[in-house]
Amino acid sequence: MPKFLVEATYSADGHKGLAKDKGSGRKAAISHAVKKLGGKLEAMYFCLGEFDVVLVCDMPDHISAMAIGNAACASGLARTKTTALLTVQEADEALSKTVAYRAPGA
Repeated sequence: MPKFLVEATYSADGHKGLAKDKGSGRKAAISHAVKKLGGKLEAMYFCLGEFDVVLVCDMPDHISAMAIGNAACASGLARTKTTALLTVQEADEALSKTVAYRAPGA
């Protein structure tokens, strides 16, 4: 199953909701939403810095990953950035492929 990194930032109202739900409440809600889409929440961490929370999720496909991010953003309480993750084995497979690419100006 494809793995995704989701980095999220809460709006001011999102932070108010987080204070009410607590971290455990948000984790339960996110885990439930991911599971309903056929995925699994592997990890969730709250952060200091540019993002307020990061998730690592297994999702059945890219469409499901987009759906969860879109739902969070559509709420107006969070903004997300989703990155597809590859295993070391997948990276090795990609690096072993021959690509007929010509660099600009070459």
